[in-house]
Amino acid sequence: MLRVLRQGAPGFEPGGQTPDWRLPADAVWIELVDPTRAEEVAVEQSIGLLLPTREEMAEIEASSRLYQEDGGTFMTATILVNAEGELPTAAPVTFVLAGDKLVTIRYVEPRAFSVFAAQAERQPSLCPHGPQTFLGLLDAVVDRTADILERTASEVETQSRAIFGRPRGVAFEKILSRLGRAQNVNAKARDSLVSLARLLSFASLAEQFEGDKELRDHLKSLQRDVQSITDHSSYLSGNITFLLDAALGFINIEQNQIFKIFSVFSVVFLPPTLIAGIYGMNFLHMPELGWKEGYPMALGLMLIAALAPLIWFRRKGWL
Repeated sequence: MLRVLRQGAPGFEPGGQTPDWRLPADAVWIELVDPTRAEEVAVEQSIGLLLPTREEMAEIEASSRLYQEDGGTFMTATILVNAEGELPTAAPVTFVLAGDKLVTIRYVEPRAFSVFAAQAERQPSLCPHGPQTFLGLLDAVVDRTADILERTASEVETQSRAIFGRPRGVAFEKILSRLGRAQNVNAKARDSLVSLARLLSFASLAEQFEGDKELRDHLKSLQRDVQSITDHSSYLSGNITFLLDAALGFINIEQNQIFKIFSVFSVVFLPPTLIAGIYGMNFLHMPELGWKEGYPMALGLMLIAALAPLIWFRRKGWL
């Protein structure tokens, strides 16, 4: 899909629908969402730049993600997608600054893009030109990432209370599953923040920001926000690791307690089993076989043999 936001226009208009389509001169933001090759060619001919392919966007080398070519500044960042779903992912999104125009290329639907696009349609003044639109869009991405981390931190705090305040015998499967998902979201958010930090650092080299102090101040503010959120993500990662270790520690304690009980019972019943085995042997000449008191005597020996280890363990503090 190709759509264009024009300067001062109340909303996006579709583009690239005919072979002779040309980009409007007052275009501010050109959005390519899962574009066809014909739509890519139409934009390339209009701005005079070659756009990266989907395969090139997925490359992890810095030289493939951040570069300047033919007067355009190409920047690819990893954006967190589907954070509330079962399978949160991080996907590449490319930003191209070409003069006073912004081109975005994506094959996913980040929530931040739809939110900012809706705001831009209501308030056209948010997008006076490409560089300002670029910064506003990154603002929305950073705010969205911060919101995701806040919810993740709240979930981690809930699981912390569940671990340390749970009644005995409550299973850990759900707790471990939720902590694992929180770690997954946090790891992908951190990956996104690291790529955004690199993008913002590289963006400062773009000619569009050289002579505009307001834009440069906005850019520096975004860099500080990304750094502070990255620090919070690192703290959150350490907290999740601690809670996972604590949960596994509690599981080990409970398992050891179970094995301890089995071990005590094994020791307790071993002497009575020995006595029963001795007097269960079928030898003709056993002196106790003729005793009238032989049966109660054997039961008494078994009882004493069982109680003696229990009393010993209790005095030693093992029970």
